[in-house]
Order: sequence, then structure tokens, then C-alpha cells
Amino acid sequence: MSTQYCIGLMSGTSLDGVDAALADFTAGSPRTVATHFAPFDSDLRAELLALQRPVENELERAALAANRLMRAYAAGVTAVLGKANVDAGEIRAVGAHGQTVRHRPDLGYTLQLNNPALLAELTGIAVVADFRARDVAAGGQGAPLVPAFHRAVFGIPGRLRVIVNIGGIGNITVLNADDRVLGFDTGPGNVLMDLWIARHQGRAHDAEGAWAASGRVQAALLAQMLTEPYFGLPSPKSTGRDLFNAEWLARFAGDHAAADMQATLCELTATTIVDAIRRQLGGHAGDAVEVFVCGGGAHNTTLRGRLAALGAGWRWAATDALGVAPDWVEAMAFAWLAHQTLANAPGNLASVTGAAGPRVLGALYPR
Repeated sequence: MSTQYCIGLMSGTSLDGVDAALADFTAGSPRTVATHFAPFDSDLRAELLALQRPVENELERAALAANRLMRAYAAGVTAVLGKANVDAGEIRAVGAHGQTVRHRPDLGYTLQLNNPALLAELTGIAVVADFRARDVAAGGQGAPLVPAFHRAVFGIPGRLRVIVNIGGIGNITVLNADDRVLGFDTGPGNVLMDLWIARHQGRAHDAEGAWAASGRVQAALLAQMLTEPYFGLPSPKSTGRDLFNAEWLARFAGDHAAADMQATLCELTATTIVDAIRRQLGGHAGDAVEVFVCGGGAHNTTLRGRLAALGAGWRWAATDALGVAPDWVEAMAFAWLAHQTLANAPGNLASVTGAAGPRVLGALYPR
């Protein structure tokens, strides 16, 4: 049997850079062969951040930024191939999510900056892209898409598990013992904490949550934040910087001490995630639930501590306990999604996104 390699590329809401993961599907379930992370240069990051909202000449700027992003993607592909000592000709496809700049499934569209044709030219590898659009066209949210991967790789029949991804946005996947899968975006993950520390300290993120740990949670402020209508919406639902952005943050900034604000934003992320899990588990919320954390938030010691405290009685661990390191789950998911597309197999879960049914996702750009 020939080797079945795919590469997944992910640049998420945190806008920190490109994750690349080379996965081997020869045995069926994907095995991580090699990984690589490349941070965005400051100019590209600033432009991608600016394009999250309407700006002057945004059509041309978006197209040019997409081309720059593809060159960063191509560099990630080259690096991960080098680490694995694998030739580009051995890769069946690259799954490239692109950079989300608008996500409005309520209006029937989602937009990721991407140029898969250019990426195919730069790498000499087939590219699968535009994963969300078909789900949205079928009446779904187009996100989150990773729960289907979570079920395929982390699910065990007869066992209840929850996967928590904390990137810029937080989302959960509930893998029920009867094989039902539920999942949705819970709200802000790191995005508001990143915005706040960038404003006050000029840093991209709060390493290990140290700054949040130095402050005190403001209970009244937290209660005000929790009145955001999104938190009470039933699933399926998804969100992003369209809602949780600097303008949302400005509604609550007030005259609070900066460290207290950071602590409260950390508590907001932890509270909305744990509350969402409890609502989905219902009568099983008191069971010995296994919760596995992935994404950049898995490195935030303060946030992990608050999750464990609010979800006391549950067994908390990172996804490396399941064989995939927290930093690489989403990139591996897009390798899996590309593999699904090549197999003409569905990549979405209607129970998660609300689509009319299972759909083959993505468009193929041959090598």
C-alpha cells in the first residue's frame, strides 16, 4: 500500500502564525509525522488584523494579503517536508483553511483570505481549500469543523469525552457515549486577553496567564460581560472577531485596574467554557467526565487552573494524552479534512453546524 500523506495548514483567530502538520493516513487513523510553526512577520500580522474590519481599498489589500499568506503557507509546507524528509511528490494534498476575516453565516457567507491556486503553484502539491462554504450553503454555521475530526480520532464508543479548543475563540466538542456529537463556539478564548495585553504591555499574549494571575477578578464586571446575548443562544452557533473585538472590549473597560481586567477576561473565558459544557451534558454533568484541552490556551496555566476549579470533579488533561499535542490538533484536523475531500467523504457534522446534512467540503486545486 502506498503511503497516504496529507498536510494541514492552520492560521487562526489569534493571528500568531502558521501551523503546519504532516499526517500519515496509511493505517486509517492519522499519525502525526512532523510539525512546524512559523510566526507571522509583524507587517503581515498587522494587515491581517486590519482586514478584520472594513478598511480603505480593502479588496486589493485583501488580495495582496492573501498572496503574502500563501507564501507563508508555502514556507510552512517546505519546512515540514524537510523535517519529515518527505518529498513534495509524496503528498496527496494540502488542506489550507485560510485566514478568516468575516464570518456571517446568519447572512449566508463566510470569508477566508486564501489563494489556493497560488499555493498549488508554489508547492507543486494539490490543495484543498474553502472548507466552510459548502456547509454554510447547506444552511449550516460553517464552523466549528474540527468536531468531526475529534470524533474520528478521539472518540471511543460507549465513552463520554469533551474536547475543548482554546484559540482566539473557544469551542467545545461533546463526544457522547452513544456516538452523538455536539459542539459549538463558546465565545472568546484568547482573543480578548490578547487584545488587552497588547494594548497595555505591547505583548502578543499573556504567557502562562501570569498577568491575569496578578490581578483580581471583578465579579460585577464579569456579570456584566456574561449578559452578552451570544452566550445564551442555543447551538448550533459560531462566532469570531466580528463580535468579540476591540469594540466589544471597550464597552466594559471602564476605570478598572488593567491587571484586574485581564483576570476578569480570563475568568470570562473559563466560565463560558465550563457553563457551555454543563449545559450540553445536562444530567451527565455530575459524571466522571473526561475533558481534554487543546489550542494555545492549553499553555495558559492560570486559565487551565480556573477551568479545573470551575469544572471540579471532571478529569482534565491536554490532548497529548490522546496522542495529538495541543498545538497541532487544528492543523491535523485540516489534513484530515483534505483527506476526507479526496475520498469524497463528508467533513462536517450536521449535529454541530446545523447544516441540512453531511457534505463533502472543500474545493480541489490539482498539483
